Amino acid sequence: MSMTSLSTKSRRQEDVVIEGWLHKKGEHIRNWRPRYFMIFNDGALLGFRAKPKEGQPFPEPLNDFMIKDAATMLFEKPRPNMFMVRCLQWTTVIERTFYAESAEVRQRWIHAIESISKKYKGTNANPQEELMETNQQPKIDEDSEFAGAAHAIMGQPSSGHGDNCSIDFRASMISIADTSEAAKRDKITMEDFDFLKVLGKGTFGKVILCKEKRTQKLYAIKILKKDVIIAREEVAHTLTENRVLQRCKHPFLTELKYSFQEQHYLCFVMQFANGGELFTHVRKCGTFSEPRARFYGAEIVLALGYLHRCDIVYRDMKLENLLLDKDGHIKIADFGLCKEEISFGDKTSTFCGTPEYLAPEVLDDHDYGRCVDWWGVGVVMYEMMCGRLPFYSKDHNKLFELIMAGDLRFPSKLSQEARTLLTGLLVKDPTQRLGGGPEDALEICRADFFRTVDWEATYRKEIEPPYKPNVQSETDTSYFDNEFTSQPVQLTPPSRSGALATVDEQEEMQSNFTQFSFHNVMGSINRIHEASEDNEDYDMG
Repeated sequence: MSMTSLSTKSRRQEDVVIEGWLHKKGEHIRNWRPRYFMIFNDGALLGFRAKPKEGQPFPEPLNDFMIKDAATMLFEKPRPNMFMVRCLQWTTVIERTFYAESAEVRQRWIHAIESISKKYKGTNANPQEELMETNQQPKIDEDSEFAGAAHAIMGQPSSGHGDNCSIDFRASMISIADTSEAAKRDKITMEDFDFLKVLGKGTFGKVILCKEKRTQKLYAIKILKKDVIIAREEVAHTLTENRVLQRCKHPFLTELKYSFQEQHYLCFVMQFANGGELFTHVRKCGTFSEPRARFYGAEIVLALGYLHRCDIVYRDMKLENLLLDKDGHIKIADFGLCKEEISFGDKTSTFCGTPEYLAPEVLDDHDYGRCVDWWGVGVVMYEMMCGRLPFYSKDHNKLFELIMAGDLRFPSKLSQEARTLLTGLLVKDPTQRLGGGPEDALEICRADFFRTVDWEATYRKEIEPPYKPNVQSETDTSYFDNEFTSQPVQLTPPSRSGALATVDEQEEMQSNFTQFSFHNVMGSINRIHEASEDNEDYDMG
């Protein structure tokens, strides 16, 4: 997502003030990298890997800065024709270093930067505020049989239900200042929590069940190692997950309470859904009944429809990312693969996701849109009702061939309504796929399989779940892998072996995460802009 006021797809060549090749010093690996930079007349300084092609929309930039109220400084060592720009990245003041091929080229860039900076100097224009304005909601036909589904997806109350569905969850995309004393508390740190049990462990860190000391409430805290995130080039995915969690609020999405950072770690404090992964329950039961699959499917469709209304594609639909809360409702988790600013007709091209759940258009190296999520829904609902994946092979090449060209097969017990739904969701051509049109989720709501669903009652959690997890207490972790829950929670200072990072290297690492912290107070959103300070460090193993 572009940090400046306009998305790159909205920009025009005629708005470019200056463009050309510069070398920019890397923020992590401190070498010099050629980038094609452009300054636009709104103050955006964008850097690309290659020169954008004429007559085509601008690609997503690798570097995205704002030079309103910028400052520049010239250097001749260690290289000639160097210059530093102090500018904005989001709302954070940063410094980036460049060098040009000649003194004349450098001077042209300095002149352009200073001219733009002078033009906007003293204005309080905040490109982030412009970016966060929500789009006008489409009108809903109140006489439609599916008006309830439309309201549930878009977070609008319908006539006849009054205040029962009066929360406009789209409003949670806007940063709302909270004036309560709670919002003015000191920043959150690990010292604010008691750590109880390890829930999971992976390459990037751990997930731990914790209790907030102040409120005694239980949360799942995901603690990620900054150095591993940077080394594996997962900074963008991690920041995307944080932004999506901050922006979005929905009954069937995992809610973020806090995000904060220590010197070496990023921490997400999330709702604790102790009903386990849907994967665990399918494996235990073999298959779900159609009514049970319909219940989960309806909640998933509402959640994804909401994300799509927010121009977000989820891209990681699988049973492992579908959790149950203690009452048996869906909570979608793990938003690291989300792609922002994708509305109907928009495309992206990144190859990502779990192999068994990849849509044909992703495998075919085509640009793809939000319809990949409906393919994923087709896969998980097939698993629920059929007890296996629709396409599977241990050999990934064979698996991909099956996804691209294989035929669907159904068990004889499956109803015609279920077969029609799964066939529609698993159409190879995304333009013909159920949900692939401009109405998105509403197309799926109209399917015969869902004709008995009361969508607004589903949204308000008024429908009794078909299964309630057998949890004995709030701290019951029986649905989590004993391999992790049996481990002691050890929080020890990290090893200091090896060369200590220089101050510059530490600052460069921290510069990736300056806008990471977040504090969700009483349903409102309050961003806490803070730099990392000298907190106690912990080794998460």
